[in-house]
Amino acid sequence: MSPKDMALCSVFAVALPLGQMMFKWGAIYNERLSGPFLARVLQNYPLMGAFAWYGVTALLWFYVLTRVPLSLAYAFSLIGSCLVPLAGWLVFKEQASWTMVAGYGLMIAGLFLVVRPA
Repeated sequence: MSPKDMALCSVFAVALPLGQMMFKWGAIYNERLSGPFLARVLQNYPLMGAFAWYGVTALLWFYVLTRVPLSLAYAFSLIGSCLVPLAGWLVFKEQASWTMVAGYGLMIAGLFLVVRPA
């Protein structure tokens, strides 16, 4: 995998947690709104931003897949899976445990095994 492809996969892996953060902000913002569900969704600007972000992220994913095999590219999503709980802990003060940290550490170790040169 070339350095450029690794960089593209890494950008995608970081873009996913940013979208999850936007969805969480939308969920928090939703508590301030009133009215029927659809009206709240249409007034929920963080949620609309999350939808737009995921649209851009989907285009980036498509571009990545034109360059990198799916089996390698998808392994980088593990980075995003590990960043989401870290961001939840840092930004939203959500609980984290040592078992979570150990589990995500194992996931990152697996990523290094997958993308290492053969």
